[in-house]
Amino acid sequence: MYPLLVKEINSFLNSLIGYIVITVFLLTIGLFLWVFPDGNFNILTGGYSNIDPLFAITPWVYMLLVPAITMRLFSEEKKTGTLELLLTRPLTEMQVVSAKYLSGVILVLFSLIPTLIYYITIYNISLPVGNIDSGAVWGSYIGLLLLGAVFVSIGLFASSISDNQVVAFIIAFFLCLICFKGFESLASITQVGGIGNVLFNLSINAHYLSLSRGVVDTRDVVYFLSFILFFLFLTRTVLESRKW
Repeated sequence: MYPLLVKEINSFLNSLIGYIVITVFLLTIGLFLWVFPDGNFNILTGGYSNIDPLFAITPWVYMLLVPAITMRLFSEEKKTGTLELLLTRPLTEMQVVSAKYLSGVILVLFSLIPTLIYYITIYNISLPVGNIDSGAVWGSYIGLLLLGAVFVSIGLFASSISDNQVVAFIIAFFLCLICFKGFESLASITQVGGIGNVLFNLSINAHYLSLSRGVVDTRDVVYFLSFILFFLFLTRTVLESRKW
C-alpha cells in the first residue's frame, strides 16, 4: 500500500497540472484576501484582525480544487487499462482505495499549509500584536482539513465510476456542492416535522461552521469521519463490482 501511496503523490507532483492546481488555489485565495477591494473578504479593508474570509472562501475553491486532484485517481487507470493490473497485485480493494484516498488528502494538506502565512501575517500586523482569536483559527483549520478529506472521498468515488476525467470532475463537483450546501438549502424550505432539522444536520456546512467557532466537538468529527467512510465504502463497492 505504501509504494502505491508514494507513486500517486509523485505522479501528481511530477505533473504540470499538479503545480497549476495548487498555484491557482493559492493565487485565488490571495487575491480575495489581499487585493480585491471587497469589504466582505479583503482583510486590509475589513478593519479587524481576523482571518475568517479565508475559511469562508476556501470551501468554495476546494469544490474545484479537490475534484481536479481526484479526477484522475481511478479514471486514468480505467482508461489506460492499468486498473486490472493494479487489482491483481497483492492488495485488497480497500488498500488500493485507501492509498489513493490518502494521497489525495496529503495533496490537499500541501495546498493548505502555505495559507498559514496569512495567519502569521495577521498575527503580526494586528494591534496589539497577537490580537487574533487563535482558537477559532485552529478550529477552522481542522474543519478545512476535514472538509477537504470529505471532498477527496467524494472525488475518489466519482473517479471510480467513470473512465473520463472530465466527467469524473463534473460529478465530483456537483456531489460536493450538494453535500456542502444542498441539504442546508432544503432544510431552509422544509418545515415538516423534524425533517428540516435532519436535513440541516446532514449538511457538511453546518458541521464545518460548528468547528469554525474554535470548539472541536466530537459529534462534528464523527460526522466527517462517517461521511468519509461512507464514500470510501461506495468506492470499494464499485471496484468489487468489476468482478461480478
